[in-house]
Formats: sequence, structure tokens, C-alpha cells
Amino acid sequence: MERFKDLSFEEAMEKLEEIIGKLEEGDVPLEKAIAYYQDGMILSKICGDKLTNIQEKMVQIMNEQGELVPFDMQEGEK
Repeated sequence: MERFKDLSFEEAMEKLEEIIGKLEEGDVPLEKAIAYYQDGMILSKICGDKLTNIQEKMVQIMNEQGELVPFDMQEGEK
């Protein structure tokens, strides 16, 4: 996981898509397929964690006093 920790969301997604493409080809030796799968799971977790982090930030907005307040959608805005 250390080798992937500094990737941006976009970079992690790109690497994940590359791995998926290689696995979908089907002619990967078993040991290599397992390594790809493990890397894919790590990248998937990194992407999920980054999305969760961004979502938590997006749920809050700044009010007039500069304080963070929860953002609630109005009923008609859904």
C-alpha cells in the first residue's frame, strides 16, 4: 500500500482501470493475476477513502462568520 499512498484519486483510478483491463484479457498467469487483484483491492480502498474524505468536506460549508456548518439540502432541491 505504501507504493500507492501518494497517488491522486485520478492516478489511482487510472491504475485500477489498467489492472482491470489486464485481468479481463484473461491470459495472465495465476500468480500475476493474484498480484493484480491485490493491487486492485488496495487501489479500490484508496479511491474509496479519498471519496469519503471529499464527501465529508463537501457536507460542510462556510457560514458568514467563517465557521464550518453542516450543509442540509432543502426539500425541494433533491
